[in-house]
Amino acid sequence: MESIERLITNEIQSADEKSIFFTEDFMGYGTPDAVRIALFRLVNKNFITRLARGVYVKPGYSKILDKETVPSVEAIVKAIAQRDRAKIIPTGVYALNALGISTQVPMNFVFLTDGTPRKLKIGKATVKFKRTVPKNLNFKNELCMLVVQALKEIGNGKVNIREKEKMIELLKQVEYKELKHDIALAPQWIAEIMAKALP
Repeated sequence: MESIERLITNEIQSADEKSIFFTEDFMGYGTPDAVRIALFRLVNKNFITRLARGVYVKPGYSKILDKETVPSVEAIVKAIAQRDRAKIIPTGVYALNALGISTQVPMNFVFLTDGTPRKLKIGKATVKFKRTVPKNLNFKNELCMLVVQALKEIGNGKVNIREKEKMIELLKQVEYKELKHDIALAPQWIAEIMAKALP
């Protein structure tokens, strides 16, 4: 009979580079403790990289950088949300960065979720999942959702003309029905800005 470590190695070997794995993915191979020990050994052998507690990745390799590479924080967070069957919404500086409003790269990420609230350390970044009310997660369009969070981060009365125009232009790409639906979910002052994108 093959060892748990060998079984896990075979499964990871057949996966693409930068594939994300969770401890639970291998629970069919043995007891929880045996699986954790096998993963711990594979991390020590540099076969996989531990991203956070119970979260691992098969690292890629960049010839240009001449070093191992791992998925972005966004990709890791999406994988965790998918595993937990939870909805997530990026907030703050990350929302501004995703829209191209700010070039600042955040080191502290906050995501609103209907899943379990928790805090993770992923490399040098800190990721916080903050539980929120269902209304904040009912947006039909991701772009609308980002715009609402970006505007909340800037603050009422602090949005300059360039930022406003950029967001209105982005929102013009959104299908009318979705935009109309999502405007109804936004705070009044944000809804007024978003409405300028309606035809």
